[in-house]
Amino acid sequence: MAQTALFDTEPDAGPDAEQAHAGASGLQPAEASPELRALAARLQQRYGGRLHLGTSSWHFPGWAAWVYARPYPAAQLSRTGLAAYARHPLFNTVSLDRAFYRPLEATTYRALAAQVPETFLFVVKAPALLSDATERQPGTGAALRENPRFLDPQAAVALCAQPAAQGLGARLGVLVWQLSPLPPRWLHDEAALLQRLATLWPAVQAALPPGARQALELRDPGLLTPALAALLKQHGVRPVLGLHDRMPEAQAQLPLLRACWPGDLVCRWNLQRGQRYAQARDAWAPFNRLQAPDDATRATLVKLLRATLQAGHAAYVTINNKAEGCAPASVLALARALDAADAATPQDIRPPAERNA
Repeated sequence: MAQTALFDTEPDAGPDAEQAHAGASGLQPAEASPELRALAARLQQRYGGRLHLGTSSWHFPGWAAWVYARPYPAAQLSRTGLAAYARHPLFNTVSLDRAFYRPLEATTYRALAAQVPETFLFVVKAPALLSDATERQPGTGAALRENPRFLDPQAAVALCAQPAAQGLGARLGVLVWQLSPLPPRWLHDEAALLQRLATLWPAVQAALPPGARQALELRDPGLLTPALAALLKQHGVRPVLGLHDRMPEAQAQLPLLRACWPGDLVCRWNLQRGQRYAQARDAWAPFNRLQAPDDATRATLVKLLRATLQAGHAAYVTINNKAEGCAPASVLALARALDAADAATPQDIRPPAERNA
């Protein structure tokens, strides 16, 4: 059949330890229905564990009944809710957005890794103090001055790659470099920016565990260029399908993904177009139901997922509450749509080596 077209010192915890941790913290997961468990089992069996679905963070009381047994306080969920989150049948990744706001130590990463099973992989955002070309005023985000540590390889290894590698080990799936909106100096000098990235990525990759990969997420559409695609492919860095108001819709980003094919899919579905984070937060809190289903984006993701997974690659999709109003509901809707597409048009989803054996 034709392939679908593309476009810290705590010990690791297994399932028993994970359940004990959830009980000890006073947190309990929501009871999963037989339908949900069967859906998750079908997808994982069909795709050999290469499909990684999850959300951005896990500290939302409004996820009661979706993820947690009741609406626990946000602070409690932030500290100890990951173990219960990881017991959701569909969740085997999470975007660790807190790492963007300040560098995390290896001990913090180890404590997080101890709450999840071995098959759970983290998507970690590199700190803004490394990925933002501008130093900003705390609280307001106002630009202050040029950031001397922007994409600095030595600082990146010391403050990001090494702590994440030491703390997460094999549970580190993707390290994401989100380039915040760049000042004119960098936007108008593509060669200088690409040189910075070309120096950064090899140094960081050498410090990461085997199997972990890097990805680049943009906030400036003007950077979606053939030159960047060539550099990404040269260094084995994946382009993030960044679904955000500052970026074009998914279809318009597909040329960059095609230029970097083949490879894993990394998608961060963050914000519906036409909105700002604060606007969506105020309108959609407490994030307990879908508010604005984006069927077109979901259909594009299903197509990308099927093509990527059929080719034997992994896929990481993390979804924010501000995408449709409730991230767990978005994950469920995406999983159901993927399952339905597979049922409607079955395909040989084994890796190429197995299909040709």
